[in-house]
Amino acid sequence: MNIETLREHCLAVKGAEECMPFGDDTLVYKIMGKMFAYFGLNPKDGNFVVSLKCHPERSAQLRERYSGITDPIHSAKTLKWNSVYIESDLPDEIIAQLVTHSAEEVIKALPKYKQKEYEAVTI
Repeated sequence: MNIETLREHCLAVKGAEECMPFGDDTLVYKIMGKMFAYFGLNPKDGNFVVSLKCHPERSAQLRERYSGITDPIHSAKTLKWNSVYIESDLPDEIIAQLVTHSAEEVIKALPKYKQKEYEAVTI
């Protein structure tokens, strides 16, 4: 997967907002004001890395299976966020699924009234 395709996947999430709150070199994607993905525009070691939220059990399984999924680079070293190298041993379909999963994890963590508000979003 390349960075443009990754960006398209992030923007395809219902209600996704693209912004640059950390400066001109980091794209951030939010739903209802909460981050679900972010990546730098300058590749790390020649490879772009996206940070995505993930259910902790799934994170552990993915990190065991794929070398392209590691501890988060720029967030707390927990199983709630993963660093995903987009040009690695991960199939493009898995990366796309992880973008969707990240958004779902954000929605699940919202208060119930915000979840209902999100369900009403049509964009």
